[in-house]
Amino acid sequence: MSDNEELEFPNSEDTNDIEEIVFDVEDTDAEAEDQNVKAEEAETEADEAEASEEEAEGDADDKTAELEKRYMALFAEYENFRKRTTKEKEDLYASAVANVTKDWLGVLDNIDRALDAGKNADENSVEKVIQGIELIGKQAADVLSKLGVEEIECERGTKFDPNLHEAVMHVDDDDLGEQEIAAVFQKGYIYKDRVVRHAVVQVAN
Repeated sequence: MSDNEELEFPNSEDTNDIEEIVFDVEDTDAEAEDQNVKAEEAETEADEAEASEEEAEGDADDKTAELEKRYMALFAEYENFRKRTTKEKEDLYASAVANVTKDWLGVLDNIDRALDAGKNADENSVEKVIQGIELIGKQAADVLSKLGVEEIECERGTKFDPNLHEAVMHVDDDDLGEQEIAAVFQKGYIYKDRVVRHAVVQVAN
């Protein structure tokens, strides 16, 4: 440089341009660093999500296995309960049949005795045979009563009830009112609220 040449210094505008370039570079670096941080955070979140998903799948498998185990236990318990109750019902039914049969054996024995007496009966002993049969009928009624079975109220003049009586004939009878029983052809029986057999009757008017 010659002595006559003057040194040129950047003016203020050039300085501002340089500063802007420097700031732009710094901003770009900061933005890039920020993007890297976000990328790392996103990757971390993805890893955590994958780990959580695997953990959830493991928990689901454990819960499924536990539910299957509980189901099998409940099924086995139900089968045992069903078999036990079936056996109890069979035993109860067998016991009831045995008890009822025992009560009726005395009636059957007396019927056999009445038949034997009737075969050897003469004119003087017929009345005794009839009395014996009447006693057998009373004995049978006592057995039914012991079981809780009662005879349905049904006699001439009783009001007809379709829930208890079965009408097989109708007749006009001035001595009876409308829908009153005129005659009983077969007795009916009831156990608590259940009709064992309807009384077969003739209904008037």
